Amino acid sequence: MRNNSEPTIFDLSSVGRNGYQLPESDVRGSEFPTEFAREDLAFPELSEQDVVRHYSRLSALNYHVDKGLYPLGSCTMKYNPKISEKTARLDGFTQLHPLQPTETVQGALFLIYDLQHILSEISGFTACSLVPAAGAQGEFCGVKMIAAHHAYKKQHQRKVMLIPDSAHGTNPATSAMCGYECMPVKTDSRGNIDLEDLASKCNKELAGIMITLPNTLGLFDENILKATAMVHKSGGLVYGDGANMNALLGIAWLSDLGFDVMHYNLHKTFSTPHGGGGPGAGAVCCNRLLEPYLPGPICEMIEEGTKDEPPFYGLYSPERTIGMVKAFYGHFTVLVRAYTYLRVLGANGLRRVAEYAALNANYLMQALKKTYPLPYDRTCIHEFVLDIKWEDAPDIRALDVAKRLMDFGYHPPTNYFPLIVHESLMIEPTETENKRTLDEFIEAMNSIAEDARHAPEMLRKAPSETPFGRMDEVKAARDLKLTA
Repeated sequence: MRNNSEPTIFDLSSVGRNGYQLPESDVRGSEFPTEFAREDLAFPELSEQDVVRHYSRLSALNYHVDKGLYPLGSCTMKYNPKISEKTARLDGFTQLHPLQPTETVQGALFLIYDLQHILSEISGFTACSLVPAAGAQGEFCGVKMIAAHHAYKKQHQRKVMLIPDSAHGTNPATSAMCGYECMPVKTDSRGNIDLEDLASKCNKELAGIMITLPNTLGLFDENILKATAMVHKSGGLVYGDGANMNALLGIAWLSDLGFDVMHYNLHKTFSTPHGGGGPGAGAVCCNRLLEPYLPGPICEMIEEGTKDEPPFYGLYSPERTIGMVKAFYGHFTVLVRAYTYLRVLGANGLRRVAEYAALNANYLMQALKKTYPLPYDRTCIHEFVLDIKWEDAPDIRALDVAKRLMDFGYHPPTNYFPLIVHESLMIEPTETENKRTLDEFIEAMNSIAEDARHAPEMLRKAPSETPFGRMDEVKAARDLKLTA
């Protein structure tokens, strides 16, 4: 339902208006194939000023991280530093062609080579591929590498991939795409992997386990060393979903915790723009056992260089590679942005990122648990999950709180995920938000909690201050209407 009289571009149309004049043609004309033309096509007739003002109004309505807090749990929607945009637009990067001779792109190859080593060092692994185009594709590569290793060892009976019920929702799809049978592992009362349930599923059919650490409850798994050791003892391998690495930078190596392979979301952890379908980057890091299976190409130093000559870099594919998963070298300008971010912060800065992410999340959690149910009441890492179930406001759901937040000018948190918390709101403030912003968010959330008890209809009808009211989201997905 529309809440205001914001005009559509068709409302602005007036017969005879023209916003652009094509130059006179300098080529010979030809007959237009009229069989492909429609007799009546309802193009709006607008001046240039009409068009500019219309899209400027729309852009002001759009919500984005430069406009305000974006507490979208598990997505790490943090501020994108503008210096990264500047470096990504340098002519030396934007004017490259992927088929140029190797000797003409040495600067770009050095960046790839150095970024591979930095990401390996942050995770504690020995090798890295930057080719995967997104986190989901990095995930696919990691599981595909596990499958390739088992096939090489002729362990064809290993057909089960375990997935904790607190893991990311893409994990089952990834495992199924790689030909595995997916089997869930329960979460215990403290939000950890249930070791008894895990033990019952560790056998000769086990290919591996996909673990999100910290998990989607925002908790560091207290059983992680026991869990990974249990899987390894059964001959399985451990994949790490690195979507939540923002919490571990400079603090923990996944390699030390028993993981064999992981992916990073460079567009999350290392602050490059994302959303709306990309572009992303899903770099994969692994130990020596899985290194031969990495997707290529990977950059290597062919000649070390001397005091007079710089090093020379080239590309190779590992001997038992799972193959190419994207054309050329991945989303290169996303890699440039991430590399800039890493170089600006350095090792000490990255550790502070994780520390402030945890500080901000715990500050919010401690404040909000006074008015909202907290299903796992223990120190969180970078995010936390509320469960919107009030005895004195039984008809209010998580969706109602999320929609009402829009009236306060905030993007809602992640809704109804993880699935083990039925009325969940997953909140991740990231390290880039200051205390004033967090306090304002707390005030808005507390106001909504008060309204849930004394004016519940406001929540059920929300949002009421946005250009459009509450949508029928199922109908919107099934009955697309792409015009005004």
